[in-house]
Amino acid sequence: MKLNCDMGEAFGAWPMGLDDQIMPYIDQANVACGFHAADPLTMANTVALAKQHNVTIGAHPAYPDLVGFGRRNMDIAPKELKAIIQYQIGALKGICESQNTQVDYVKPHGALYNTMMADFAVLETVMQAVSELDATLPLMVMAVPEAPQIQKMAKKYGLQVWFEAFSDRLYTDEGRLMPRKEPKAVHGSFDLIEKQVEQLCETGTLTTASGKRLAVHADTICVHGDGEHAVDAVRRIRTLVESLTLNQSSNTSAI
Repeated sequence: MKLNCDMGEAFGAWPMGLDDQIMPYIDQANVACGFHAADPLTMANTVALAKQHNVTIGAHPAYPDLVGFGRRNMDIAPKELKAIIQYQIGALKGICESQNTQVDYVKPHGALYNTMMADFAVLETVMQAVSELDATLPLMVMAVPEAPQIQKMAKKYGLQVWFEAFSDRLYTDEGRLMPRKEPKAVHGSFDLIEKQVEQLCETGTLTTASGKRLAVHADTICVHGDGEHAVDAVRRIRTLVESLTLNQSSNTSAI
């Protein structure tokens, strides 16, 4: 199981996240592209840090919403949304090429991500944007019950999709993230986070807010690099995932 994290979300003189401490523990860095956070220098520094730690680089495009950190919905026409997404991916591609590395996937951010998972017309626009720019880039989306429908849509555009689950977010019965404004939407303890990751890795399920067990096929788990205890949380998740992987390998070898 891979671990991915949103990175490079500082802006100018305003720091955000603990990228230098988190990067050694993750596999995939979702690098902000300037529309919800980041600036050219922050992007360049984040790419260099990811390269230093052999972490795969993904473009993390968002709605043009610096003030709201990309978490506010925007009603944007499909043609304009495609251009917005392609502009951001293209910017990160250029910075990566200057450092002899590359963008390997795309994961939309915040409100754009949540909207495309609730409205598949928006998801299709995102797929069009990626496929027109570079159809070799996988699109990271939420692992939801409609996964077969999403795979069918992606195939239409010649795209691969990677499904992700979240280590520290509460889920609704519909398989979506509980809105952050709701109580307990974000797990506040290491025990809850580790329990969710362990359940994901061992059984391919999550427990929703109502106690329902939801089947989830995930290729990667999203961890978060901000917050008071972020480094400890990510370090513990990495240790847990490696331990579970080792146990599964041992059990397979014994059969």
